[in-house]
Amino acid sequence: MWIDSEPFVCNRWAVTISVVSFPLAHKYRRFMTRKANQLRPVKIKRKFTNKTPGSVLYQSGETVVLCTASVSKDVPPWMRDDEKGWITAEYNMLPGSTSPRKRRDRNKVDGRTTEIQRLIGRSFRAVADLQALGPVQITVDCDVLQADGGTRTASITGGFIALVDAINSIKKDLPDPKVFPLRDSVAAISVGVVDGKPVTDLDYPMDFAAAVDMNVVMTGKGQFVEVQGTGEESTFSETELAALLKLAKKSVKELTELQQKAIGKKWPF
Repeated sequence: MWIDSEPFVCNRWAVTISVVSFPLAHKYRRFMTRKANQLRPVKIKRKFTNKTPGSVLYQSGETVVLCTASVSKDVPPWMRDDEKGWITAEYNMLPGSTSPRKRRDRNKVDGRTTEIQRLIGRSFRAVADLQALGPVQITVDCDVLQADGGTRTASITGGFIALVDAINSIKKDLPDPKVFPLRDSVAAISVGVVDGKPVTDLDYPMDFAAAVDMNVVMTGKGQFVEVQGTGEESTFSETELAALLKLAKKSVKELTELQQKAIGKKWPF
């Protein structure tokens, strides 16, 4: 447990039980600690740092991501005459987030990182009114401190909280302060088929063992933003797809409630 002067939000505590030897742990670890439709324990700590208007330490199980949101008046060159804003994202896994150590991205960002940060940015812009934002750019940086599966979905869910805090910090400077430049909330979850069963919120061992894995991004109103589904040396049926999407919808609803609880009275929806 973290002891801190600022409150954190936690949806539940994991039950600690005896460890099963590998490879049995690969197959059964998840079902021994939580139900197939149950999220990992989530902790949200806002205002984790004080140099950016949005700063959130987001933890989902053993995955920990620092999400910060910075505001700049430097919009992309192609938008300077449009009087519109822009929301973008950067994603990175720090060297100590995995074992063995991950080499830093110095001169070139790898393909996986590029794909993920584009997904994060698209997810935020899908619910944004860039005209209402005005000629500013908000950059959401998602730095993975510890990885145990679901880093991109944690980045979206935690990053959205940082984004809301950043917008609230400039609310009086918006073109119309009465119009909040986000139409809805957004959160994301990973789901998959493991040992023939649909499960939610995959940690790394479950993701590794999954026959099908899927990342689902949804709004607070239940609209889909993006669905990334892959059969890992397998195929999946329409029935399995429907079951996974139903599971994702339930999980995103729970995550939205946690986002709202974390932001409190400044929740804009």
